[in-house]
Amino acid sequence: MTAAMRTDVIVVAAGRGQRAGEGLPKQFRTIGGQTVLRQTLQRFAGHPGIRHILPVIHPDHAALCAESMRDVRGIKTPVTGGETRQASVRAGLEALAGDPPDLVLIHDAARPFVSDRLIAEAIAAARDHGAAIPALKLVDTIKALGADDSLSTGPDRDRLRSVQTPQAFRYALILHAHRAAPVDTLTDDAAVAEAAGHRVFAFAGDPANIKLTTQEDFVTAERRAAADLLDVRTATGFDVHAFGEGDHVVLGGVKIPFTQGLAGHSDADVVLHALTDALLGTVASADIGSHFPPSDPQWKGASSDRFLAHAAALVRQAGGLITHLDATVICEAPKIGPHRDAMRQAIAEIVEISPARVSVKATTSERLGFTGRGEGIAALAAATVRLPWLD
Repeated sequence: MTAAMRTDVIVVAAGRGQRAGEGLPKQFRTIGGQTVLRQTLQRFAGHPGIRHILPVIHPDHAALCAESMRDVRGIKTPVTGGETRQASVRAGLEALAGDPPDLVLIHDAARPFVSDRLIAEAIAAARDHGAAIPALKLVDTIKALGADDSLSTGPDRDRLRSVQTPQAFRYALILHAHRAAPVDTLTDDAAVAEAAGHRVFAFAGDPANIKLTTQEDFVTAERRAAADLLDVRTATGFDVHAFGEGDHVVLGGVKIPFTQGLAGHSDADVVLHALTDALLGTVASADIGSHFPPSDPQWKGASSDRFLAHAAALVRQAGGLITHLDATVICEAPKIGPHRDAMRQAIAEIVEISPARVSVKATTSERLGFTGRGEGIAALAAATVRLPWLD
C-alpha cells in the first residue's frame, strides 16, 4: 500500500441475522471456536493493503463486538448502524470522513472466508475503475416463476452474475453517492453507485466467499473450519477433594444435595477442575494451579465454571475447536446417574459446545482406597481439540 492509496474497510455487522435461526445474531455465532465477526475482521487485519477496519454495529451488540474485536489490530471504534443496510454503510462512510481513505471496501460481516486474493483484487479494481464488485458466473439454469407457480424460460444466464462483497470504491465517489441517494432501500452499494450515475465494473469473485445466512450455512461452515484444523490434540486432567462439612457437593457445575460437602479453596468441583486441566493441557498452558493459585484469596469459594471458561477461552484464542470432553467421577456416593444429563448440559454451556460433545461417567473404586472409604471424590478427564497446524 502506498500513501496515495490508503484503503479502509467498513464491515457491516448491524443486522439481526434472524434467518440463521434462534440465538445470537449470526455475526456473533461461532464457527471453528471463534465468532464469525472476529474471523472476518482477522482476514482484513492480516492483509498488508488495509489501513483501518471500521465495524458498523447495532447499539445492543457493543459488548459482543468488543469481545470479537479483542486483540485484532487496525480496528477503529465501532459506529452505530441504521435501520437498513444502506443507512448503516452511510454511517460508516461518514465516520471515516475525518481522516478519509482514498479507497474503501465495504464487506458483510457474515462472509468470514474472504481471501487475501479477493481483497487484493478489490483494492486494485477500486483503484483502476472507481467502483467495482466481485461477481460469479451462474452455473444453474435460471427460470422465471409465474403467478400460478409455473416456470418459464428465464434470462440468459451467461449475462447474469451473482455478486459478493467486498464491494470496492474510491471513497469520495461512494460517499457522495450515498449522500445523494433518493431512497434508503437499495440492497447493496453497487446499486447506490449506479443510482448516482456511476458505472460499476466486475472482477472475479470467489465461490468460497460464502455469506452465512441459514442454519444449514453454519453447519457447512463448521465442517469447513474443522477440516482446516489439522492438529488434533488430546490431554488429560485429574483432581481430588476430601469430604468436609456441608449439605451439598458441586460436581460438573451442578449442586447436588448430600450429607457432606467437599473441602477446597474454591467450590471444590472436582469434575470442572479435571476438565480445566485437560483443556489447559491441549494448548500446553501449565495447570489450573498456575492460572488460579489456591494461595490467592480472590479464588476462595470461587465457582469453578470460571476456571473452565478460562481454559476454553485459551483454546479459542489459539484458533482451536473443542470437539469432545469426557469426565469420569470416582466415588461411592452421591449417585451420579440422576444428575448426569444436567452436568453435561452445564459443562456444554460453560465451554460453548453442544451437550452431544460432552460425556460424564461414574464408577466406584470397589470400596478400595480413600474414595472407597467414603473420604472424598476424584475425577478423571480428557479433552480433544483441533488446532491450526503449528510448526
